[in-house]
Parts: sequence; C-alpha cells; structure tokens
Amino acid sequence: MAWLPHRIIRETQHLLAEPAPGIKAEPDESNACYFHVVVAGPQDSHFEGGTFNLELFLPEEDPMAASKVRFMTKIYHPSVDKYFERYMVPALQIRTVLLSIQALLSAPNPDDPLANDVAEPWKTSEAQATETAGAWTRLYAMNNI
Repeated sequence: MAWLPHRIIRETQHLLAEPAPGIKAEPDESNACYFHVVVAGPQDSHFEGGTFNLELFLPEEDPMAASKVRFMTKIYHPSVDKYFERYMVPALQIRTVLLSIQALLSAPNPDDPLANDVAEPWKTSEAQATETAGAWTRLYAMNNI
C-alpha cells in the first residue's frame, strides 16, 4: 500500500468510528484512497427511500486536487452528469464531501447543472422532473445493495 497522508488516515478512522447519519463509507482493502460509499436518499426529498452506491476517489495530490465522486447507481439529478460523476472542491474533509453529496440530493439545483439534459426539464416542468427523479429512484436505487 502506498504511503498515506496522516490527514487521510485520521479522517478515515473518524469516519469509521462516527459515521454520518445515512452515509456508510469504507476504504477499499487494496487502496485506502478509494472508498465504497452508500448514501440513503434524504427524507422528504425526491430520492427518499433510495440507496445510492457511490465511489469516492481521493487524488494523490490530496488535499490540493479535487476529490472525485462517481454515482454507481443511476440517478436523475441535474448536478450529476451522464457518467454519474461529480468533482468536489479540493481540501474538503472526506466527511464534508459525503455530507455535501447528501445535501445535493436534498436540494437539486438546475441553475448550476452538470447534466444540462436533466436540468432543462427541471426548469421547465419541475413537477414532471421530480416525478422522473422518484421513478428512477424506485427503479434503480431501491433494493440495489
């Protein structure tokens, strides 16, 4: 295993000892900079009841380079692109990155999209977009563990 910055070791220990509500994150056995993540769809959101599998990659240049989060579970969200990826601001703690993803699910923002094809319907017919988000959650994010 490659040398790990003390910060990553400390944050990983804290994350395992005190997980954030609705989030489970575990480092991969062969690469401690790669995490398997499960995020529960936030209550009272379009994603409630869903369980979303993600991958979190910490760059070798951590903390000066952005973390990469990839949704492995298909999701209809304006801030997750077609490759189901999201780059997070450099220097954020792992826990903060994961809480940011959870907050992103609570409040989709079509005015700051990564997926324009999803953001546009969200702007023109929010009711239809939220219905689609719920349908995708039921189809792809329920019973997917």
